[in-house]
Amino acid sequence: MQIEVNAQKRIKQGTGASRRLRREGKTPGIVYGGKEPAVVIELDHNALYHQLRQEAFHASVLTLNLDGAKQQVLLRSVNMHPFRPEVQHVDFQRVMADVKIQMKVPLHFINAEQSPGVKLSGGIVSHVISDLEIRCLPADLPEFIEVDLKDLDLGKIIHVRELQLPKGVEAILHGSENPPVAVVQIPRAMVADEAADAAAAEAAVAAAEVPTTKQSAEPAAAEKGADKGADKGEKKSDKSDKK
Repeated sequence: MQIEVNAQKRIKQGTGASRRLRREGKTPGIVYGGKEPAVVIELDHNALYHQLRQEAFHASVLTLNLDGAKQQVLLRSVNMHPFRPEVQHVDFQRVMADVKIQMKVPLHFINAEQSPGVKLSGGIVSHVISDLEIRCLPADLPEFIEVDLKDLDLGKIIHVRELQLPKGVEAILHGSENPPVAVVQIPRAMVADEAADAAAAEAAVAAAEVPTTKQSAEPAAAEKGADKGADKGEKKSDKSDKK
């Protein structure tokens, strides 16, 4: 999908000039890289704001129409206002067809409902990462990378090296050689409920097997009473014999 961004060269620079641009509904920016010098630019804020809401805008080679001259660029940086929906500044980088680029692209998780861990075991899919940094030529840059979960069982993990990357695309790994991407696991609440049920069942079994103090005391009292009755009977018998 080709996305075109319209911009004009910015003549005035500085903090004051940028502030005035924003009041006029414009967004200051810059385009750099390639074999040409950096150029400060201005863009229509509303058009840019709506384009930024598209996922593909952040992970695609864009066509920058700068005063009628078109060039291929990547969106490299966006500065937003701390609490207003206002784009304060954007950076674009020129790309060359024969030079590889590095980009973070989003991951799209599919077929979670077909996963044995979800369908048969009642687990849920936990996304460890939501995007992946890659390296490729501009023409090979994907808008997203699919992560197929249809074979993921309970407790199993999908790692980066297991992903089916498009042709010409390689993952850039930092730190871990093969970091996890997604895992299917039982929800914590369900585990807690199962543990509580198990504890209650154990308590019920223990209560059934061990008699209470009152219950154990009654037979003992009855036995003691029987012994006393027998002793009294023996004493009466002795007195009768003496007479």
